[in-house]
Amino acid sequence: MSELSIADDTRLLVLTGAGASKDSGIPTFRDAAGLWNEHRVEDVASPAGFARDPRLVWRFYSERRAGVLDAEPNAGHRALARLEARLGDRFLLVTQNVDSLHGRAGSERVVGLHGNLLYTRCTRCDRAPFEDHDLYDEVPFCGRCDARGETSVLRPHIVWFGEAIDPAHLRRIERFVAEGGSRLVFLAVGTSGVVYPAASLVEACRTVGGRSWLVNAERAENADAFDHVVLGRSGELLPSLLGA
Repeated sequence: MSELSIADDTRLLVLTGAGASKDSGIPTFRDAAGLWNEHRVEDVASPAGFARDPRLVWRFYSERRAGVLDAEPNAGHRALARLEARLGDRFLLVTQNVDSLHGRAGSERVVGLHGNLLYTRCTRCDRAPFEDHDLYDEVPFCGRCDARGETSVLRPHIVWFGEAIDPAHLRRIERFVAEGGSRLVFLAVGTSGVVYPAASLVEACRTVGGRSWLVNAERAENADAFDHVVLGRSGELLPSLLGA
């Protein structure tokens, strides 16, 4: 396997999906033993499901949160963090994962498209999302609202199905791609590359004249859209691929 060539002016855009955390023991959506197979997505990962049964949703996410707290960053996470330390602001990591493992590995320039499982926010007030490692068996309420004589429940800081990704995140990615031009390298890790935003990013990279790599356990439907495809587990491949 050849090493991904990174020149002095390379701008590296990384997108990670569920496969990037599999070597840390985090189940993917498709895993037979995954939590998702015990619940319907619309019941535990949608605004309507939360409105219908917030206790079920909190129990589901508390179980996921417990698994994340027990997990550790793998060699792939750490290789990306080391590379970020070398590249500085020429590096941007976009993740579809909500497990915080990139941050725990040392990455700082991280765009969490789908939120963060270890953060909680109020459904009513403008309180900023806050770090929260508690595991809830019952629905938690907002203390700030309670102090004002109002009642509002807390929810996981997750982008659910049917909710929009923060436009500020998308603008940050678009700006990084535009500034990269032909110096841009797009690396998709542990994601099929078929769905948004992976599909749009590989196309955007091609449009500005950049190069693209896909590292995934299996060959994706649109693998031909990438300039280079490396099959295997990202935790094993990234350290040597990135030379980090």
